[in-house]
Amino acid sequence: MGMLIDGQWSELDNPPTEMSRDGAFTRVASAFRDRISKDGSSGFKAEPGRYHLYVAYNCPWAHRTLIWLALKGLNSAISVAHSIPGLREQGWTFEDNPQFPDCKPDAVNGFRYMHQAYTASEPRYTGKVTVPTLWDKKEKRIVNNESSEIIRMLNSEFVGVAGNDLDLYPAQLRAEIDRMNEFTYNNVNNGVYRTGFAVTQASYEAAYDQLFAALDELEARLGRQRYLVGNQMTEADWRLFPTLLRFDVAYFSLFKCNKKRIADYPNLMNYTRELYHAPGVAETVKLRYYVLGYYSIKKLNPTGILPKGTPANFDMPHDRARLAA
Repeated sequence: MGMLIDGQWSELDNPPTEMSRDGAFTRVASAFRDRISKDGSSGFKAEPGRYHLYVAYNCPWAHRTLIWLALKGLNSAISVAHSIPGLREQGWTFEDNPQFPDCKPDAVNGFRYMHQAYTASEPRYTGKVTVPTLWDKKEKRIVNNESSEIIRMLNSEFVGVAGNDLDLYPAQLRAEIDRMNEFTYNNVNNGVYRTGFAVTQASYEAAYDQLFAALDELEARLGRQRYLVGNQMTEADWRLFPTLLRFDVAYFSLFKCNKKRIADYPNLMNYTRELYHAPGVAETVKLRYYVLGYYSIKKLNPTGILPKGTPANFDMPHDRARLAA
């Protein structure tokens, strides 16, 4: 997908440090880690209209932030630019494309490529160029490009700006939410990438086995309780959700995670359907874009042939009401 080296775009396929000596994929940490605060003590105050999100519908990490905007009623307070899915010349690309009318170009800075925001913030930046990226219109620079930190800011710092006071990270459940987040990130969210991007048989099989052991454990857990933590939807559920959505249309086939589909797990499938039907969430889901996006990864699909089908459907009713909420 390319990266920036000393402020210049390169077709180098991401930092060499993302691949360990044994052929295992090791994700590089995000580079911009400033924080928005309610009172502005961090240097970035939570204000309506001040911030701008760069996202892509097909990216699971960016999808988290779109879900938080919907659930917290922040769509009118934070503007969004959506990268188009599919083949890209210089990474994430923003344009007014009639094929993708729901992908809004960058109306704030007019950037065509995501990497322009990175060099505008740090002219000699070296590293990956990722979404989501949170931009400060006032300071004209990136605040943060780590999805797990962006959603925490959206959850807690925009009190009085958000359309509601929904708390997806309640104090009494934080320890358990953090434990579940670590489990799902290591084994599922990032587990599919460790499986799909492995370059040796041994590293692939280790990641594959770890992934499906985790899915089996989650299936059993969701047979006992309605949500991952407590008796309510929390951050833990919404961090798992984007991976479940993309599993059957991309990870099962392209990433060689082909032991079972999510559709073959009754509890996980009905759980995904329940989350999908939460107010505002379905509008953030673009299943066909997931196919276009993932199958445009050249190292996994060098022919560039795009599958015609989109084998997933979350519109059906769920059965989760049988479990106490």
